[in-house]
Amino acid sequence: MTARTLREPIATTDDWWRDAVVYQIYVPSFADSDGDGMGDLRGAADRLGHLAELGVDAVWLTPFYPSPWADGGYDVSDYRGVDPRHGTLDDFRDLLSRAHGHGLKVIIDIVPNHCSDQHPWFAEALASPPGSPARDRFHFRDGSRPDGSEPPADWQSKFGGPAWTRTPDGQWYMHIFAAEQPDLNWENPEVAADFERTLRFWLDLGVDGFRVDVAHGLRKDLAPPLRHTFGNDAAPLNSPPQGDDHPFWDRDEVHEVYRSWRKILDSYEPPRIAVAEAGVSAARLPLYTRPDELHQAFNFFHLRCPWDAESFRSVIDESLRGARSVGTLPTWVLSNHDVVRHATRYGLPEGTDFAEWLARDGRAPAADVELGRRRARAAALLTLALPGTAYLYQGEELGLPEVADLPAEALRDPMWERTGRTQKGRDGCRVPLPWCQEGPSYGFGPGGSWLPQPEGWGAHSAEAQSGVEGSFLELYRTALELRRGFRGRPGGDRLEWLDAAEGELAFRRGRLFECRVNLSGRPVPLPEGAVPLLASDGTAGAPGREGPLPHTGLLEPDTAVWLGPGGAEG
Repeated sequence: MTARTLREPIATTDDWWRDAVVYQIYVPSFADSDGDGMGDLRGAADRLGHLAELGVDAVWLTPFYPSPWADGGYDVSDYRGVDPRHGTLDDFRDLLSRAHGHGLKVIIDIVPNHCSDQHPWFAEALASPPGSPARDRFHFRDGSRPDGSEPPADWQSKFGGPAWTRTPDGQWYMHIFAAEQPDLNWENPEVAADFERTLRFWLDLGVDGFRVDVAHGLRKDLAPPLRHTFGNDAAPLNSPPQGDDHPFWDRDEVHEVYRSWRKILDSYEPPRIAVAEAGVSAARLPLYTRPDELHQAFNFFHLRCPWDAESFRSVIDESLRGARSVGTLPTWVLSNHDVVRHATRYGLPEGTDFAEWLARDGRAPAADVELGRRRARAAALLTLALPGTAYLYQGEELGLPEVADLPAEALRDPMWERTGRTQKGRDGCRVPLPWCQEGPSYGFGPGGSWLPQPEGWGAHSAEAQSGVEGSFLELYRTALELRRGFRGRPGGDRLEWLDAAEGELAFRRGRLFECRVNLSGRPVPLPEGAVPLLASDGTAGAPGREGPLPHTGLLEPDTAVWLGPGGAEG
């Protein structure tokens, strides 16, 4: 494959995001330029050529703002700066310029639900009396007993333990996540105005959009008496939110925030975009992407789908139906920085409790490594064949597995301590990338890495896979090149289901190509006259090969294939 280090922009239209491929850079673990073991913006900028050659259209940067790092940077102490461990504002400007030079859009994280307990606002709140304007930027409440010794409600943190922490003067403040992440009060006009200033700060620098963290949690019902979430009719904190039935998840008032944000995004030329991280029901997800709100929302139903043809078809149909009801297209996600990597997930028995599996160092039950890798390759072709936007998590193009056996002393996820060291959390999917087969931190940087990389990690590296027929990296490169060639063709947004064997998915994208995925345990025949363009098992689609590609005529188990028009006509 010919290297592409500089490219034309992916689209000149304002709706480039509708069928883009976005690559998530988890900044601490992508590339380190200075040898301190922590990924930084200069390191990321130096590796943008890899992403241009991979064929993605945009990058999403996780938080790089000043932070005490109680939660990997998602506890922000300054929303309009750069943490010294990640570089400087000039480094960000340089990365942005170089990304645009490669034809890559840049989306950055914004974290509006909570800030750091080291944010100046929270320091002011702690120094101010109950009922003060400084405390009104957060959710401070008196305790539930006459002496105030119990939390105001029995709400539980997503990271374990109570969602309330007591201050020295006896009041309690709310935090859906860690105690170091106090929730902001979005009914306070000062909070809304400050975030609008933050949006404009980064938009004025030239960013192309935002990923909105915990988009469904901003507005809350804390009017007295506080509703309890356990032992009555209200939904527990970790159950699917039900709109205004829940005191702080997915309340209808949250859409007021995004309607105001959309006006800001549309005021720039070209208009900028935003994608919601909203853990809500499939029925309510489209509400976040109505024409006057955000542009996209992450589709976690696809990520959570079991390896089953009927389940995938149901999720795909529901996702397309919901998105099209508001005039947009879905997103498709297989992994991110919060979940077990799918190359490992797909190798575990159905129904595995991933938190329990991680807590036992991945040895109960054992993952079938080869099965997971085979299914991950097939899932990649399925995902990239669907109409809409695909979000890739760094390292999935290398087939990286979960690192489940990190030593306890290396763990950084706050979930580990807050659950009494019973849940290891998300560090296993955040281990720094291998770029080279050998050398310090396998090319991640000139020194070590903030999370330990396993022995032999370099075998997964970009260096080890580049140009190697059948490798994960070349599969992704070829798939993205083909997908790019289909962009803008008439009928490309359409998906038509085709007749398929039991346990097989088969659909056609307009008259462009056909995708077939065998999720059964036995081979199934390909259509007569099929012209394979690319197969996940490496039997078709080698880099640089032209014309019809040889194939056995059978689609093996846990394999996907893209067929050209000759097969799609059959």
